[in-house]
Amino acid sequence: MAPPPIIVWFRESLRLSDHPALYTAAQAGGPVVCSYVFDQESPGLRQLGGATRWWLAQSLRALRTELQSLGSDLVIRRGPAAQVLGQLARETNASAVYWNDVAQAGPRRVAASVEADLDHIGVASRVFPDDLLVDPATMSGKDGRGPRVFTPFWKRVLALGDPPKPLPTPARLPMVPDVTGLTVDDLRLEPTKPDWAGGLRATWQAGERAAQQRLRSFLESTVSGYAADRDRPDIDATSRLSPHLRFGEITPRQIWHAARFAAEERPAQAKGIDKFLSEIGWREFSRHLLYNNPDLASRNLQPSFDPFPWVQDDAALAAWQRGRTGYPIVDAGLRELWHTGSMHNRVRMVAASLLVKHLLIDWRQGEQWFWDTLVDADPGSNPASWQWVAGSGADAAPYFRVFNPVLQGEKFDANGSYVRRWVPELARLPAGVIHQPWAAKPLELAEAGVTLGRSYPTPIIDHKQGRERALAAYASLRTSD
Repeated sequence: MAPPPIIVWFRESLRLSDHPALYTAAQAGGPVVCSYVFDQESPGLRQLGGATRWWLAQSLRALRTELQSLGSDLVIRRGPAAQVLGQLARETNASAVYWNDVAQAGPRRVAASVEADLDHIGVASRVFPDDLLVDPATMSGKDGRGPRVFTPFWKRVLALGDPPKPLPTPARLPMVPDVTGLTVDDLRLEPTKPDWAGGLRATWQAGERAAQQRLRSFLESTVSGYAADRDRPDIDATSRLSPHLRFGEITPRQIWHAARFAAEERPAQAKGIDKFLSEIGWREFSRHLLYNNPDLASRNLQPSFDPFPWVQDDAALAAWQRGRTGYPIVDAGLRELWHTGSMHNRVRMVAASLLVKHLLIDWRQGEQWFWDTLVDADPGSNPASWQWVAGSGADAAPYFRVFNPVLQGEKFDANGSYVRRWVPELARLPAGVIHQPWAAKPLELAEAGVTLGRSYPTPIIDHKQGRERALAAYASLRTSD
């Protein structure tokens, strides 16, 4: 007699390989019901932004295709997860529901509700660790607090040695016939009126297969220059794996072991690989921060920052969002973001610094804009990075670090290639002035077709003035202690 069906609840692990819940369910030998629940109703969940909704649609389609290649399918339902999974268990006569853990307060509350409702109807549940290298519950210090400084945190993670080896994709996944579900289109995740996702479609391919190919390509070539070139937005020098990680199309364990194998095979790449893995460590660090501080996106991690004199300036915020600040490197980044759903990490820091330090606009407003427009909007990395720039977070940038957007542009986009791509109205300016067009000679502006204040804005605020105003605002915090 065949074992009863097991439901595998796909949450933020939209892949088939290195999927502990799926692998274990398949090993049981009975039918496996692969299910995704689009839950916008359970309390405590942060709803996806527009760009991540688009990515989710593509990722679900890719997952369904991979499941169908194994003779299975993805049962998509919508509603509160506890209610939906209980009903699905009744329909399929499932003996258990398996899922991978999401180590965040809101998703864990939902999972606890699912477990309680399943227990009430006599259906077992089983949870597996998944999207982190280390269980956050094991990383508290002597004071009982979670990590607040990256370097000692990462040293502790490295000292633990290699994480478990990734699990293989199940060879077969027998399914329960005639289980109905929704299509991806039924979820209405993608924009229609207007359809603003053309640039995202042209830039990205979602799904596990694309994630694995991107990792292979990065480790075979790009990683060799990663340590030296990762801060340059004008060249393709990064892994671009962050949205794949965000949706669990690839795991940190898979990345870790593939990177370590590459370092052994090609020792000359070891420096780049170590730096790359430390960036995976920053994601891990941010997720641990979120685990210990569930309100990371809404509350200053350092309470001493609460009295900061933020300025409410809707016009300045809108200019920043549209890439019309008058600082070319910042405007290039914001326009890249709107078109592709991504922004180079160095430019993210410069753009964020301009908003919170020059313009004194609350970091939460910038964080929310990134949350809505980034395809890799991560619930840990996004707020943790914004708080780092603002100075209110863990391991934060010192208050006196106010990025000069001109110098940042000249240093990391020396020839102006990045600016020329995303701010085409400046494309014909010489490299020497492209990052500060207001310093160009009248003839240079005329020959480039630039009219400051009309075809391209003058700076929204003078750098020196903005820096002085920011330092005065930060000083007010110290005097109020």
